Amino acid sequence: MANLLVTGGAGFIGANFVHYWREQHPGDQIVVLDSLTYAGNRANLAGVNAVELVEADIRDEDTATTLLRDRAIDTLVHFAAESHVDRSIHGPDAFIDTNILGTHSLLKAARTVWLSGDGKPHRFHHVSTDEVYGSLGPDDAAFSETTPYSPNSPYSASKAASDHLVRAYHHTYGLQVTTSNCSNNYGPYQFPEKLIPLFLINALHGRALPIYGDGMNVRDWLHVEDHCRGIEAVLQRGRVGETYCIGGGEELANLTVIDTLCAAVDAAFAGDPGLAQRYPDAPAARGLPTDSLKTWVKDRPGHDRRYAIDETKARDELGYRPARDFKAGFAATLAWYIANEPWWRSILDGSYRDWVEANYAGRG
Repeated sequence: MANLLVTGGAGFIGANFVHYWREQHPGDQIVVLDSLTYAGNRANLAGVNAVELVEADIRDEDTATTLLRDRAIDTLVHFAAESHVDRSIHGPDAFIDTNILGTHSLLKAARTVWLSGDGKPHRFHHVSTDEVYGSLGPDDAAFSETTPYSPNSPYSASKAASDHLVRAYHHTYGLQVTTSNCSNNYGPYQFPEKLIPLFLINALHGRALPIYGDGMNVRDWLHVEDHCRGIEAVLQRGRVGETYCIGGGEELANLTVIDTLCAAVDAAFAGDPGLAQRYPDAPAARGLPTDSLKTWVKDRPGHDRRYAIDETKARDELGYRPARDFKAGFAATLAWYIANEPWWRSILDGSYRDWVEANYAGRG
């Protein structure tokens, strides 16, 4: 698998995968296909050697076909997606267009190139989410590869549809595919609409930390590099046509994550007096607890209560295990955001602030 096409490779998880793959497989060709919308950022690929970035939409079947053929691509890793539940509630059309129609365009391109040629091995790996399985009760068994689909948001419904398309192209046409369904990712380069980067940046600026409902919605937290290691294991050892659940083994309530974040910010300011000068509006700069910023807001529609991943299949078949617990992964994430302020400042533009206003104003 020497020639990779990575869709969405300038986004959060995709860019981390590109960094990881280049480090682990320095001789491979990597082509990134990304439309560079609000969450795609050229800066996410800074410092990665020998990566070709093609700016195009995954719905452009002709471009995908040309790249697969002209670059002799044998492995397509498909990250590109609209991925935020709140955005899907306010504007579901983009999720249907990108996640369903875009995935179908890529599948058609792959079929054209790979199944009409000389039959060489290839792989279409589809990156999906545990949200396609719906919501768990407090005592329910964790999601596994056999859990029935039950999506509850436009986002998860669109991802479920794309999962089914990938499966259908394998069973109907013989396309060599794999799918992975992951839990909540966190780590470097995450666009600041998701909980951890949003709350970190708000805490540094003394802004409210808006907590949906009672804050007890539970998620399995997966450091993005562990996710990249899991995808690598699927590509190298996964069986064609199979699905693998990749989790972090850290099932935590949102409120627990937020309390961990607040305590870590307080400790960072206590250990580095220079942070108070850089972020004078942070409560911690004045000796006040960061958790004083916590604000409860009205819950979002269709908010799934609990996700959990049973990664037995990935562990037994692929040897996958997460390398980081949440404490270590979060400490590294906090350090990265503090050290990379120019990165996140450059993307906090007017359109992002408008999005925050649309999602959180008037919910208190």
